[in-house]
Amino acid sequence: MKPLTTADPETKSADILAENIARLKELFPEAFTEGKVDFEVLKQLLGGAVDEREEKYGLNWHGKRRARQLALTPSTGTLRPCPEDSVDWDTTRNLMIEGDNLEVLKLLQKSYAGKVKLIYIDPPYNTGKDFVYPDNFQDNIRNYLELTGQLDGAGRKLSSNTEASGRFHTDWLNMMYPRLKLARNLLREDGVILCSIDDRELNNLRAALDELFGNENFLGQLVWHSKKGGGGDVKTIVAEHEYIVAYSKLNPESSVGRQSVEAQPLNLTDEKGPYRKGRELNKWGAGSARADRPTMFFPIPGPNGEDVCPIRNDGSEGRWRLGKPAMLQIVEDGDALFEKREDGTYIVFEKIRSVDPRQKSYRTLLTDVGTAADGTAILKDLFGGKSPFDFPKPVRLLSRLVDIAGADEEDIALDFFAGSGTTGHAVLSNNAADGANRRYILVQLPEPLDPENNDQKVAADYCDQLGKPRTIAELTKERLRRAGKKIREEQTTEHTESTENGKKDLFNSVSSVPSVVKKLPDLGFRVFKLASSNIRAWEPDRENLPQTLAASVEHLKTDRTEQDILFELLLKLGLDLTVPIEEKAIAGKAVHSLGVGTLLVCLAQQITREGVEPLALGIADWHAALAPAGETTVVFRDSAFADDVAKTNLTAILQQHGLENVRSL
Repeated sequence: MKPLTTADPETKSADILAENIARLKELFPEAFTEGKVDFEVLKQLLGGAVDEREEKYGLNWHGKRRARQLALTPSTGTLRPCPEDSVDWDTTRNLMIEGDNLEVLKLLQKSYAGKVKLIYIDPPYNTGKDFVYPDNFQDNIRNYLELTGQLDGAGRKLSSNTEASGRFHTDWLNMMYPRLKLARNLLREDGVILCSIDDRELNNLRAALDELFGNENFLGQLVWHSKKGGGGDVKTIVAEHEYIVAYSKLNPESSVGRQSVEAQPLNLTDEKGPYRKGRELNKWGAGSARADRPTMFFPIPGPNGEDVCPIRNDGSEGRWRLGKPAMLQIVEDGDALFEKREDGTYIVFEKIRSVDPRQKSYRTLLTDVGTAADGTAILKDLFGGKSPFDFPKPVRLLSRLVDIAGADEEDIALDFFAGSGTTGHAVLSNNAADGANRRYILVQLPEPLDPENNDQKVAADYCDQLGKPRTIAELTKERLRRAGKKIREEQTTEHTESTENGKKDLFNSVSSVPSVVKKLPDLGFRVFKLASSNIRAWEPDRENLPQTLAASVEHLKTDRTEQDILFELLLKLGLDLTVPIEEKAIAGKAVHSLGVGTLLVCLAQQITREGVEPLALGIADWHAALAPAGETTVVFRDSAFADDVAKTNLTAILQQHGLENVRSL
């Protein structure tokens, strides 16, 4: 049983540099000598594709190399769960993360790489007042804790990037570049990134995105009429617009709008009339196993009264594209087409009864999406008269962007400059409107608010009224709570009016899922906070070495909970932060199953020699009952074992039952 230490890859975020080298070695093995890249050989293999000119077209600035390295440096931090700040913790699949977005993006790499459909960000526009802080190349977790007042440090303060600085644009690019580089890894192949910006840094942003995403993946530059009217000197041009720059990750043709389906004739007929075969309702590709989304594996009524479940091509249990209410509704409406395979399983398609193509076209000028004043009005309504944020984006604008990106069904939308939380609000609104189950991941720095600063006084006062710390992240969470509550009230009112008018009770009907009004969407969110790892690093105190050695016997920090440790394991082993967690008592010890048996964890404080066999056999039996699709990792507390004999015996029993990957913390 090998202990997990701070030196192991499993305790860090994804090592993107190592992954890049591995890909390069796979493509050009002859360019490696004793594990190192021979660039002369690599140049020969690439032939004319190598540009060795000293003067090259592109964006360059002082610090670019370091910014690139910063994105490649793994994080040793973790995300600590905060159920007390969350809404519907046990059922929600939305995430609100407090922390430095650079470190959070690193930590999300293993769990969410290639899974995000839409990234929208509204970064600092570099107005001379925006907060842009320096990243610490050596220890950005410590840097973050110091800057947000969670750790005593060198006295560094949050500060704005003033135009008087000789590094005005450089500082902004050094902040943005590594974050954009990391963000690209999280996008799906058909994913889209949309970035709000104004004239100050538009050209630099475009140049950076051209480099990171490729100019061929530039989708367009949208213009948003952000404010109406306005004063200003008669000699100046008053800006009434902002931009939203759009790039796809790989394939521009399939990235924008809903799934592209050309107008086709209705060439099939059933008892309801003509139709054509539409999209498959079986989910394929990444995230399609039952273990990825256990709630999306369920039977639906099929031909001849059969129960039909989603089965993948390899015969393993898969998942449906839509949730249970939507799938049952399609079947009940007679719009499910079942095609039987040779092994007796079915692929299910949706019947399309319209000849109109599903893909929309979009224009660069965004109209009817509201202004910054509309965004402020929404927050005034939510917060009882005053807006704690200046010029927030309107919900209609973000709802349109969700539509433009084609985010549908259970797609993930990520915003790592969350601000007031408009992106999360828009996702909830879209879900309430069309019954989809889109998810959001928001990241916001807990930037301190100063009540002595006139620009921050309203926001700071709101935090005081709520009894919360004076940070922007607290207001982001509160906005999400109030937005969810408002949507719940509006849909409940709609339901009540329907029943009072003699219509069917839409929310309490067990026999069917009506399509007139969808069930309430997921209106909750799980809160996580960036922190240092739960695993204690070896930091010897040379003046008190005996005490340091005694403390290092326990590898886990004593101020952390079991839940803290479970979620770090989820994160570092690459599982979704919302996978189900089950707990079962086995031989008097609490054992946790994460991701339907993908990860089994026992953090008991003491495991004796006598207790090893019943514990190991109980875990093996539970694993067999869960029958996870892939390999299972089993983790124990290293200090719990009475001696090495107990540890060896437990490992041997588990391996005899097919559980090969046994680790300790």
